[in-house]
Amino acid sequence: MTGNAFHTGFVTLVGRPNCGKSTLLNQLVGEKISIVTDKPQTTRNIIKGIVTRPDGQLVLLDTPGVHKPIHRMNSLMMKSVRDAMSEVDVIVLMVDASQPFGKGDRFVLDLIAPIETKKVLILNKVDRVHKPDLLPLIDRYSKLAPFEEIVPIAALTGENVETLMTVLFKLLPEGPPYYPEDQLSDRPERSIAAEIIREKLIDRTEDELPYSTAVSIDRFEESETLCRIFATVHVERETQKGIVIGKRGHLLKEVGIAARQDLEKLLGRQVYLEMRVRVSAGWRDNEAALKDLGVGDS
Repeated sequence: MTGNAFHTGFVTLVGRPNCGKSTLLNQLVGEKISIVTDKPQTTRNIIKGIVTRPDGQLVLLDTPGVHKPIHRMNSLMMKSVRDAMSEVDVIVLMVDASQPFGKGDRFVLDLIAPIETKKVLILNKVDRVHKPDLLPLIDRYSKLAPFEEIVPIAALTGENVETLMTVLFKLLPEGPPYYPEDQLSDRPERSIAAEIIREKLIDRTEDELPYSTAVSIDRFEESETLCRIFATVHVERETQKGIVIGKRGHLLKEVGIAARQDLEKLLGRQVYLEMRVRVSAGWRDNEAALKDLGVGDS
């Protein structure tokens, strides 16, 4: 970058589930604005993170992991991915370099292939890869798509992330910032609160349960010293309700304590959190329920 030109623009992160998009977003923004778990399909909406530096502003769109839809919820998630790739300045394909190339990788490449936008490839989790194995991987991807740059990183540790930032800023057009320099996201606090509760629930449950649960915020009341949050955890079956509540309410209490700790860090004040569990049968295929829960929102 030359002179004092300010570069600003929108960058969409796409990739398979669990490739590290949300981890990278949080690393770049410097705050936890996107939840991270080891379960696929954790991200259900477009999460916008804003990075402002003296030389530019980067507006990052974190998208749900690319997958083949099963429920209406998944279809909406994939629609939000396609929407997030239109009218942006750069598309970043993120790949888990520690996993072998497969049909899922081919599926993502085919998805982005028709889009005439500058593309950058990130090979993530290189701290888990033998260095001699990286060059063949870079060579393979360079022949599969016309990437402007291929950048190996480790999003969790921050390895080579500054190099990535330099690459992205160079690809952005010159122009004024879209957001104030101290703004990190455009997400409402109540939306982040719902996601943090869901993250703690996902961390503590197994099998199908993480995919059939959702969280809505019924009331969000703020004062200077206290934030009162009333939330509902939605499940699809009565048996799942029992699992979420746990023996003598133990699991729900544990989720509440962990969520409250994160929320107090985020909001900078004391948090009172009250949760209830409700059976909302078939919500993943219910258009009205999905709309109320904001699933697939761009």
